[in-house]
Amino acid sequence: MKRLLPAVATLALGSLVAGCGAFSDSARSSDGEAGTAQVAAAFYPLEFVATRVAGQYAEVAGLTSPGTEPHDLELSINQTAAVGDADVVLFEHGFQPAIDDAVDQHADGVLVDAEQVLELRSVEEHEEEAADEHVDEHGHDHGDPDPHFWHDPLLMADYGDAVADALAEVDETHTEDYRANAEALRSDLESLDEEFTTGLADCERHEVVVAHDAFGYLARYGLEFESIAGLTPDAEPNPAELAELAEHIREHQVTTVFSERLVSPKLAESLAKDAGVAVGVLDPIEGLSQETSDEDYLSLMRANLAALREANGCQ
Repeated sequence: MKRLLPAVATLALGSLVAGCGAFSDSARSSDGEAGTAQVAAAFYPLEFVATRVAGQYAEVAGLTSPGTEPHDLELSINQTAAVGDADVVLFEHGFQPAIDDAVDQHADGVLVDAEQVLELRSVEEHEEEAADEHVDEHGHDHGDPDPHFWHDPLLMADYGDAVADALAEVDETHTEDYRANAEALRSDLESLDEEFTTGLADCERHEVVVAHDAFGYLARYGLEFESIAGLTPDAEPNPAELAELAEHIREHQVTTVFSERLVSPKLAESLAKDAGVAVGVLDPIEGLSQETSDEDYLSLMRANLAALREANGCQ
């Protein structure tokens, strides 16, 4: 039967299998030996967490290969089969419609939905955080949750704990290994959180203009984001909205408009030209590109931190 774990439950992912999503025959036993647990990871941040937590004890099929925009993913027959074969499926409901459909129709393993196991925040809550206002947690409707939780390292750490629990459920033999790996991951992510906290504590400006609204979880470090597009990269603005952004850039002395990998930089470049400012790259880390295929979540987050510090004049 299909099982959906509660907030404390978890899932594990591993390395990308040439983008095909198929598991090897050697991982198809259930005797608890190394490499026997099968995990399907919907997109890169989930794959990163699962790979760190699973270690050598699970085979992970990444369903979004480098260079693919996750929102636009269409599953192959092999990838769909991987969802059905997996002992654990790691995904985020609403983020990738093709994955949601495959889970609904084919998944028989433990389901770990980031929307269910994490306390996601809305765009309105991000704005309150950036303004250092208290977030109302008592029933006020803040709007739809922002899915881009991985820009908060502490939420990634919470997800790692959930992954360890899920792996332990399907492979009790290595329970302590999974939990130790999750603890090591949490340590790295807490260090990353501290780097962002101190690195963005003393800046000349706090306003940031980005290609699409994927960075809201960084608001808790005091940043305020304006985006060219909405929560999905293909939501294009109209000319009046672009004019308002150009005025925002001039009013707040923004130095840089950030484009991103995996989508066209033309709108960002056009806006920057009109406003007379520079163009930079801020990676949403939704997936790896051909250019960043040798990087990982931690190095990409640190590259983003360096870009933000330079653009905002941080000490």
